[in-house]
Amino acid sequence: MATFLSRLGRFSFRRRWLVALLWVVLLVGTGVLAGRAPAAPPNDFSMPGTEAQQAYDLLNERFPELKADGATARVVFRAEEGKVTDPEVKKAIGKTVRALGNDPQVVRVTDPYATRSVSKDGSTAYAQVSYKVPSSKLEETSRTGLQDTVKQARSQELTVEVGGNAVSEVAAGGHSSEAMGLGVAAVVLVITFGSLLAAGLPLLTAILGVGIGGLAIRVLAEPLGLGSTTSGLATMIGLAVGIDYALFVASRYRAELARGRSREEAAGHAVGTAGSAVVFAGLTVVIALAGLCVVGIPVLTQMGLAAAGTVVIAVLIAVTLIPALLGICGRRIGPPRPRRRGEDKDLPRPSMGVRWARFVVGRPVAVLLGGVALLGVIAVPAASLKMGLPGDDSKPVSTTQRRAYDLVAEGFGPGFNGPLTVVVQADGGGSAQAAAQSVVKQIGGRKDAAAVGQPRLSESGDTAVLTIVPAASPPSSETADLVHALRDPALASGSDARVLVAGTTAMNVDVSQKLSDALIPYLALVVGLAFLLLIVVFRSLLVPLKAALGFLLSVLAGLGAVVAVFQWGWLASFFGIAEPGPVMSMMPIFMVGVIFGLAMDYEVFLVTRMREAYVHGQSPSDSVISGFEHSARVVTAAAVIMISVFASFMGSDEQMLKTIGFGLAVAVLFDAYVVRMALVPAVLALLGRRAWHLPRWLDRLVPDLDVEGERLEREPGGPTATGLEAPYDGPDFVGRGVDSVVETAGSGACPGSGG
Repeated sequence: MATFLSRLGRFSFRRRWLVALLWVVLLVGTGVLAGRAPAAPPNDFSMPGTEAQQAYDLLNERFPELKADGATARVVFRAEEGKVTDPEVKKAIGKTVRALGNDPQVVRVTDPYATRSVSKDGSTAYAQVSYKVPSSKLEETSRTGLQDTVKQARSQELTVEVGGNAVSEVAAGGHSSEAMGLGVAAVVLVITFGSLLAAGLPLLTAILGVGIGGLAIRVLAEPLGLGSTTSGLATMIGLAVGIDYALFVASRYRAELARGRSREEAAGHAVGTAGSAVVFAGLTVVIALAGLCVVGIPVLTQMGLAAAGTVVIAVLIAVTLIPALLGICGRRIGPPRPRRRGEDKDLPRPSMGVRWARFVVGRPVAVLLGGVALLGVIAVPAASLKMGLPGDDSKPVSTTQRRAYDLVAEGFGPGFNGPLTVVVQADGGGSAQAAAQSVVKQIGGRKDAAAVGQPRLSESGDTAVLTIVPAASPPSSETADLVHALRDPALASGSDARVLVAGTTAMNVDVSQKLSDALIPYLALVVGLAFLLLIVVFRSLLVPLKAALGFLLSVLAGLGAVVAVFQWGWLASFFGIAEPGPVMSMMPIFMVGVIFGLAMDYEVFLVTRMREAYVHGQSPSDSVISGFEHSARVVTAAAVIMISVFASFMGSDEQMLKTIGFGLAVAVLFDAYVVRMALVPAVLALLGRRAWHLPRWLDRLVPDLDVEGERLEREPGGPTATGLEAPYDGPDFVGRGVDSVVETAGSGACPGSGG
């Protein structure tokens, strides 16, 4: 692996202009295709295989006029003075209802007065707008027409708001927040490299990779039905890993220059060593993201595959375009400046990375117990996790969707924001009417049901549909209990019929169950494949096992922080959370996939340097210290960059991106600085040589891919061949705290260490 990548790096360095031109052509080509492609459709939360989806499908078959899967909007009217039944107000509402029905995609608009959709106090009324097509296929003219009609209906006497999935979703603030994350990344890169030009390379290539990935998603949005959130998530992941991967290769290139290699040899060696780590780290991320397909939820599959595609692009850029750009820059990017040193008796103080590694190696038990206890305490809120799909109640109060939600809750009751659609299907020639009446009778007396509508029969007479309004709000546990009660087989016993429940709350219940059922197979697939991959990388059983256990700690702590902020409301105003509530249903499993991949990034980058030192003759303890000396600074910088990029998406108005951005940022924080920087060296210090042991029978089966680049050291032109100091000089090398000519990717000091 290292030899092949080294040759690729040298080829890219020699043919620098050709390689750069090919990437530019790829960017321009996808840009041209994207310019001709239609806009990405809004997110479609269809859930095949769930009972709620079965109910929707049955409704579409037996009641085609209802268009159960079509987009909907609820236009809410509130009289500021008087009542909505006053003649002038009633006239204005009627005019608005007629205007709403003029859209060619609208199937019907209900009259609030005909359907009795007027509150008891007469202050509020609402009209329901149903469309022919799902939200994902609704034309933009219909969306803008809906909003324009609502704006025109507003007056001093009448407040008009609209909610539902037919309303356009606005992601305001996204670009400015992403720019802020890139700004933080730029500052960190300048501090790390000490050069504006060298710092600009990772930013430039990451933006290029995200640009190509985003344009490709736009091209494929219509044929593959990729939702609007897909590109946002791909941008988030692509920027983070793109900057990090380029950072590792460019840092190793400068380190090889400091060891005396020529520029072409340094580029080849950097791609052969750091590039190998990039490839394997990228593979773990791709496995984790692509593995989301096993969950069986379309939107989650789309997000995972799109993000995985951007990671593949980031890896290819790191091993081809980065060496090409390094060749184009030439002498303008040189080795790191050697730190000043005095006489031999007055050597400079060891870097912060070395001092921290020595501290951990000297007290492994205390550090291990302290780190586990800290993450355990932060993970406690995860036990109270409640999940739900994002709705109008989770939107900022500045949006019309949220204001419409609040007006309905105040005028009619919280349950009117999440009515349940009950479908009763008679089997074996039974009476759907009788079965539906039985349901009405049994549910009508329950306290958690505010209203029960009358059944409506299909033309065939074998299916009935009715609406039940819960007494509590859609995300409440009382409403979920009502859904379970309606699905109880005893409810339709003796009537030879089955009862299906649709609606937002029913879908939430089904999705939560589906995700819960898929979690164990997903973990088994992703962790199993990555475990095998890490055995090949580290040629060890205990190191991959340690990596997997550390990842579980990071995810649990990250979920605990998400629950505390988004569900409990701790520091909600500080983080810009409009309304605390249930965590998005897909967040936990998605967080598991992404964080597993990213956690393995830091594991590969940090521990491969430790194994590299061990392979070249250092003792287990000294190899841990050496790994920190060479990687601490760059891993620290990479984590800061990734955290800042993820945290920047907290500025998005879209609840899904806000939650994912926060969750990934805190999980990376815990994983990089607690698990990888503290628990990993502590565990390796305790394991000693056992950490790097691989049973003989397994050693014969596992291919030797030479990730550490041991074969590259024997190639002509390296430091040994030119008479310079070898890359490692035994245990005394680290013990002296010398940084001499060895200024590697991390080059000793962490930012602020004074090194």
